[in-house]
Amino acid sequence: MATSLRRPSFTTCSSPSDTDDEGVRGTCEDASICKRFAVSVGYWQDPYIQHLVRLSKERKAPEINRGYFARVHGVSQLVKAFLRKTECNCQILNLGAGMDTTFWRLKVCTDFSWFFYQDEDLLPSKYFEIDFPMIVTRKLHSIKLKPLLSKPILDLHSEDTLQMDGHILDSTRYAIIGADLRDIHELEEKLKKCNMNTQLPTLLIAECVLVYMTPEQSTNLLKWAAKSFETAMFINYEQVNMDDRFGQIMIENLRRRQCDLAGVETCKSLESQKERLLSSGWESASAIDMMELYSKLPRAEVSRIESLEFLDEMELLEQLMQHYCLCWATKGGSELASVCFLPGLKEITY
Repeated sequence: MATSLRRPSFTTCSSPSDTDDEGVRGTCEDASICKRFAVSVGYWQDPYIQHLVRLSKERKAPEINRGYFARVHGVSQLVKAFLRKTECNCQILNLGAGMDTTFWRLKVCTDFSWFFYQDEDLLPSKYFEIDFPMIVTRKLHSIKLKPLLSKPILDLHSEDTLQMDGHILDSTRYAIIGADLRDIHELEEKLKKCNMNTQLPTLLIAECVLVYMTPEQSTNLLKWAAKSFETAMFINYEQVNMDDRFGQIMIENLRRRQCDLAGVETCKSLESQKERLLSSGWESASAIDMMELYSKLPRAEVSRIESLEFLDEMELLEQLMQHYCLCWATKGGSELASVCFLPGLKEITY
């Protein structure tokens, strides 16, 4: 059965909103480059990120690398727990996915000796990525040109041909969609066209996404997610404890780069993070700051990564980690096992 990736159209047009969102899109580039550098140092394995993200000539500080390690570890453990509990009969919506490589790491899980997916088939029924159209266009360009990225998609595709344009690719098990998460109607329409199934248990992931929306916009997204799926889990990674002096410095630094944290008022505390989820229709919510998460990581892994680079100022690492958090919320799921456990952290109850 012949399968081909048609040449995409990369036509884009500028609009006032494109300009307004330039700073937010820049954070995607920053995060991707930081992850790429951490992988190059040996914090975790990811053979796919090099095909999507350039390697920075500038070294990243050890506290930044350790922060990204904790972030990737925490999110990955929650993803893995959900996939196991649903026996992969589920779908994943990665909101603001950027250059994330989770789909490929789940598909080719036996490539990993250290990190999270080894010796398991943990690919969901379908994996969706959503981001700004300009970011999606760039990622699609890399997918088309790099066989390591395109082959897993094609191997799982059940039709004779697979077509994509500059802002969308839809295959049997993977879809990437250019859409504005603030426009719920557009988001839902595009997801439906790519065969999103609201009856399947659904995991939604947002990493440093909601904070760039106004509280009203992020609440609308959270309410839509809670209302749309009978059984669902929402993972949110973003800032917390932003009312103190260190938090204010973080805000000021981003503003100097024309990047406003429009939703920072919801990032006051772990309690405010949980309350936002619960008031949006989610039945349970948990939250942990990243310093606490880091302190609960497997000791062997911590020893390994701490041996990679010398850290001068532990206090700075603690300050950074205390200003980011990992939250998760659930609803429904009577057909699932009653409890899903994240090692060293808290129980995730469905």
